[in-house]
Amino acid sequence: MSDSPRVPGSSVDSLVQHATDNQVCRITLNRPEALNALTPDQRERIIDLLAGASEDAEVRAVVLTGTGRGFCAGADLRTGAALRKPAAGDVARTLRLGAQRLVAAVLDCEKPVIAAVNGTAAGLGAHLALACDLVLAAESARFIEVFVRRGLVPDGGGAYLLPRLIGPQRAKELMFFGDALSAADAERLGLVNRVVPDGELAKTAREWAERLAGGPTRALALTKQLVNASLDSDRATAFAAEAAAQEINMTTQDAREGVASFVERRSPRYEGR
Repeated sequence: MSDSPRVPGSSVDSLVQHATDNQVCRITLNRPEALNALTPDQRERIIDLLAGASEDAEVRAVVLTGTGRGFCAGADLRTGAALRKPAAGDVARTLRLGAQRLVAAVLDCEKPVIAAVNGTAAGLGAHLALACDLVLAAESARFIEVFVRRGLVPDGGGAYLLPRLIGPQRAKELMFFGDALSAADAERLGLVNRVVPDGELAKTAREWAERLAGGPTRALALTKQLVNASLDSDRATAFAAEAAAQEINMTTQDAREGVASFVERRSPRYEGR
């Protein structure tokens, strides 16, 4: 929830690794000794990378994952900054500018984002994963709404995301008790798209991402916007947004290619334009 200082002796580029290959941007949290607990520098770097992925025509899908036993243990609360008594307004401001911006960056990214959850996803780390468009989980992964264990209210968008994914009753159960949820149980509840053996997580994430990268990129972006907005919309608003999105989409090269390939009875060749 609160900011913490830089990690001594480490650059943010080493703590948040990234590479683009086959039009897939891979963002890897690399602080395994802390289960990839996020510092402010790491958080800002992820936000910047997601914004860059939205703008870069050569990026058509994103994979977010971690190294070691943890996907992300949440915000780093082990330093003095988290323990100082805040002045009025400090906490709300920190959340608006920090954890909430991070989750919003995932939700607003114009490219599909896959979470490849390799281990523990706790607190803000769980919300970071659940904000992604698709969630793959290794069999050893766990999801923990850890806030209640620390006497905290769930932040980082948790009370917004969870009820929309699994309903209010299940969301309250997870948030009230703070029990660890196995990957299999997360899949059963609908928090995870698929659980795979640990050794197959990276391969499956790459396959899914490359398939998305070969799709109609703008149509996927518009679809993401429609779905994300739908749960906050009435029917008339949702239908109007759908019609406007299709109007915009039909001006794209990929839409024309999709229709042409259907008429010509061939596979489409999408270029993300």
